[in-house]
Amino acid sequence: AAGFQLPVSSFTERPKLPDNYTQDTWQKLHEAVGAIQSSVSIKYNLEELYQAVENLCSYKVSATLYKQLRQVCEDHVKAQILQCCTDSLDSLLFLKKINKCWQDHCRQMIMIRSIFLFLDRTYVLQNSMLPSIWDMGLELFRNHVISDKQVQNKTIDGILLLIERERNGEAVDRSLLRSLLSMLSDLQQVYKESFEQRFLEETNCLYAAEGQRLMQEREVPEYLHHVNKRLEEEGDRVITYLDHSTQKPLIACVEKQLLGEHLSAILQKGLDNLLDENRISDLTQTYQLFSRVKGGQQILLQHWSEYIKNFGTTIVVNPEKDKDMVQELLDFKDKVDHIIEVCFQKNEKFINLMKESFETFINKRPNKPAELIAKYVDSKLRAGNKEATDEELERILDKIMIIFRFIHGKDVFEAFYKKDLAKRLLVGKSASVDAEKSMLSKLKHECGAAFTSKLEGMFKDMELSKDVMVQFKQVHLASSLHWYNINKLFYLFALQMIKLQEVFKTFYLGKHSGRKLQWQTTLGHAVLKAEFKEGKKEFQVSLFQTLVLLMFNEGDEFSFEEIKMATGVEDSELRRTLQSLACGKARVLIKNPKGKDVEDGDKFMFNGDFKHKLFRIKINQIQMKETVYVSVHLRSFCGMAEVLVLYQTHESNVTMSLLYLVGKRVTKPGDLKKRIESLIDRDYMERDKDNANQYHYVA
Repeated sequence: AAGFQLPVSSFTERPKLPDNYTQDTWQKLHEAVGAIQSSVSIKYNLEELYQAVENLCSYKVSATLYKQLRQVCEDHVKAQILQCCTDSLDSLLFLKKINKCWQDHCRQMIMIRSIFLFLDRTYVLQNSMLPSIWDMGLELFRNHVISDKQVQNKTIDGILLLIERERNGEAVDRSLLRSLLSMLSDLQQVYKESFEQRFLEETNCLYAAEGQRLMQEREVPEYLHHVNKRLEEEGDRVITYLDHSTQKPLIACVEKQLLGEHLSAILQKGLDNLLDENRISDLTQTYQLFSRVKGGQQILLQHWSEYIKNFGTTIVVNPEKDKDMVQELLDFKDKVDHIIEVCFQKNEKFINLMKESFETFINKRPNKPAELIAKYVDSKLRAGNKEATDEELERILDKIMIIFRFIHGKDVFEAFYKKDLAKRLLVGKSASVDAEKSMLSKLKHECGAAFTSKLEGMFKDMELSKDVMVQFKQVHLASSLHWYNINKLFYLFALQMIKLQEVFKTFYLGKHSGRKLQWQTTLGHAVLKAEFKEGKKEFQVSLFQTLVLLMFNEGDEFSFEEIKMATGVEDSELRRTLQSLACGKARVLIKNPKGKDVEDGDKFMFNGDFKHKLFRIKINQIQMKETVYVSVHLRSFCGMAEVLVLYQTHESNVTMSLLYLVGKRVTKPGDLKKRIESLIDRDYMERDKDNANQYHYVA
């Protein structure tokens, strides 16, 4: 430092030198070291000084030279510590003073070492117990400056204060921090023992308090953004001025206090909102931050699963959502797939747990999802579906198959799918044979050949029937082994229809002896011609509509009871048929009294004043209510005896004696009670409150 003079006595112990070696060599080295430490110019040539050291070492005075050099350096450092302790400076000025002292010391030791390099590389190198000249300088600075408690505490307090200010958003001198912390690192254990321990303790306290406070004040996205910002800031401090060894414990401290202590609270407070609102960037940040903390992914997995099950359950269990259930399931599946791909980095654990969660909630309502999925497929494969191109339809079917995998009631799906496929093929309502076969291929791949064997048989039958169709217009033939077991109900056909049946029967059996024809009357349809005051019209109608309309060739007015007796159509089916003819858009019949529903005693008249802009008019049948599908469910889950019992109880209240008569066709009377008890346990039927031997069907 300025004003420090090299003591003359430092080099008084001079060895005996040869006569030709001048005594002023000691004086030159004395003056050179003093100039360096006083920050003034050296008046001697550095090469000359280096040669002087080499000469002294050659004449066996190396030990004395090293000892005297150390003493000179130590006296200088002592003077520096004295000046630092006596100056009354604030924290920042004190840090700058220490930093200047350190920078000067390093510069001086570099110069001194360059002059005494020969000593350093010979005598010092040969004595392993002696520190090099540079290490000697570090040792002296550590022992007399930093190891002084007053200086050390004031230095570390000042550094921590600057870091605290920077964390609070103030601008600080980062180069000063970098220099001082580099000094502590160079002084070996000073950084670890004196600085790092206190730094991490204060960091821990800071972020513990900050985490508690901000969790109360901020919403989850803002809080996570703050956590990410803090992690970036601390990472930048490591790069800029902290020692690299501090990075791991520092980042771990931030993660623990801002994340690890609040994992459950963060997810409970905000995960559902992030998922509901599909906030992709925030979900991505959540996954990335939770992946940094031990146990973070596991707790995120748990909340992820709970969300899927809770949200999915609201779709499945609410009957009011049945109309849109399948589409909502597909949309929900697309949503979670996108989140897994974009936010969760396609993590297999999240994928597998998502599948388990879907399987859990979709089966909370047995059978209904399977039924509605089959209906959804039917709506997409039915002719008239203009919503999608062939490529889009294929993608929809692929997505449907993913949902299909989750359902347990695959036999229920099969029953409904077979029934709908039969209608599409027999009535010619399939949008695309390629799409039908593609769906069949997917089902076969998923469930095996046994699952689709009868479905494939339907297509073969349709191909075979084409030959017959060429010879007999618009008649479809199918093997009863392959096709859905449509109710074999018998109706009182009009004479014209019976004649046509006999014509075809004669034609077909003449070509195929030994075969038997069964008419699937419920899928029949016809085109009727009618004359009105306005002119002729053609009606495309179902079999039941045909039977009713043909009656009006014999009279202009009939009661509900007369039509029922004449046609033999089941009560509820007839009511819906008359609704379509008398209460719909195309009112071919007039109902008296007027009203939307058909009641007992209603009368129906031919509407001679019927008008319509089209020549050919299709009259749609009124759709069945959901309860008519009970027979399909029963075929999947009940024995034949149970089906017969439920068929009877569905039509009316029945007594035990009647059930015995019904059941004895397919089972022993002794087993019938077990069947009835099983149906009562499963809520298909119930005992009459007043008569224990009477039973009621439960809708």
